[in-house]
Amino acid sequence: MEKVLNHIKSNFDSYVNELFDYLKIESISTLDSKKDDMQKCALYLQQKLKDAGMKKTKIFKTKGHSIVYGENLSQKGKPTVLIYGHYDVQPVDPIELWKSPPFKPEVRDGKIYARGANDNKGQNFIHLKTVEAFNKINGELPLNIKFILEGEEEIGSDNLYPFLKEQKELLKCDAVLISDTSMYAAGIPTISYGLRGLTYMELEVIGPNRDLHSGSFGGSVANPINELARIISKLQDENGKIKIPGFYDAVIKATKNEKENIKTLNFSDKKYAKDLGVKELFGEKGYSTLERLWSRPTLDCNGIIGGFTEKGAKTVLPSKASAKISMRLVPNQEPEKIAKLFEKYVKSIAPKNVHVKVTSLHGGFPVVIPIENEVMKIAADAVAKAFKKKAVFTREGGSIPIVVEFAKQLNAPVVLMGFGLDSDDIHSPNEHFRIENLQKGLLSSAYFLNDFANK
Repeated sequence: MEKVLNHIKSNFDSYVNELFDYLKIESISTLDSKKDDMQKCALYLQQKLKDAGMKKTKIFKTKGHSIVYGENLSQKGKPTVLIYGHYDVQPVDPIELWKSPPFKPEVRDGKIYARGANDNKGQNFIHLKTVEAFNKINGELPLNIKFILEGEEEIGSDNLYPFLKEQKELLKCDAVLISDTSMYAAGIPTISYGLRGLTYMELEVIGPNRDLHSGSFGGSVANPINELARIISKLQDENGKIKIPGFYDAVIKATKNEKENIKTLNFSDKKYAKDLGVKELFGEKGYSTLERLWSRPTLDCNGIIGGFTEKGAKTVLPSKASAKISMRLVPNQEPEKIAKLFEKYVKSIAPKNVHVKVTSLHGGFPVVIPIENEVMKIAADAVAKAFKKKAVFTREGGSIPIVVEFAKQLNAPVVLMGFGLDSDDIHSPNEHFRIENLQKGLLSSAYFLNDFANK
């Protein structure tokens, strides 16, 4: 084990160069124009799996983007870990806010800047190189390894769901290891034990049969943008409570232990607000910030489209306007049920002078993983050894819908061992990943695989 750790440390600079090659691939899954880049990235990963010692690799074609698989099952009698990650990334807009090109990675102030640096290329790359280190130093792995790397996480993982159902035997394992979450704070090793779910909706308000001159027609017909704004304003009250009837019916409140755990983290509202550049925080009244982030549901408008949006002026009364709205869910809330409640409520408050169309785009269930599980304890010990500090357990405000499906289909515990930070600007311009977290992530992964092999 010591030789493996030393190999990782001595080869770190070459790892960074390899990661740069990975980050240069423009694997934006939501853009049709990037299909060739997506396939290029899948082929790149297949080669990396071979380099890491996977004796069998395969690219599975789907109706969308490919799933890359690799395995080395040579350690009979030892447990099997399935490592999941995704190679697709978010679009880079607005491009003008990037300080360096998003697909030309560079290091500044101890951080790697590039789209995907954290989410999720940097994090899944950690396990590729750790597995490779074991294989190169010892000529074998300490346990059995399977990798599954998908290209559609950022657009809902639609093709991974049926793949899991169809390939249960192929993916059979004793634990699933995922690094796609955040640490509580810089320098504090973290194991996440909960994720919020998601219901993602599109709301379209349609008025006249064509765009109109706002002078000639303004005041005679309803403006879809105005009506859309009124509908959005009625989704939440001034205290942050969501007004959809039945929305909170299944919500489970945080337990006493969870509230006590939050207190031990010494979270600072003041520091959090300062970091975000806001004068004060906002959220559901009666709950702490961490409760609102981890164990309470939310509703947010993620984007509005309508009318003239270029520079300058155009006096137009638009034919239609639309909004993207996401709802983060907590245990017991079902995405499809929440989607139906949302649609019913929106149509009940929509005025008759416009037509409203509501579409459910995608969703995922929330999940909470028992901290008491043996594999969770092994993971906590592993990151503690790497960071030389006791690990903390947190829940995440974000969603990884496929986590629930992994646990359900494979009947295996899921370990969420994240090395990013909430300040890493994922999904935003100037996404980055701390070099320190990349270094200690590699060591954490090595400790976990070794310790789980010898449990």
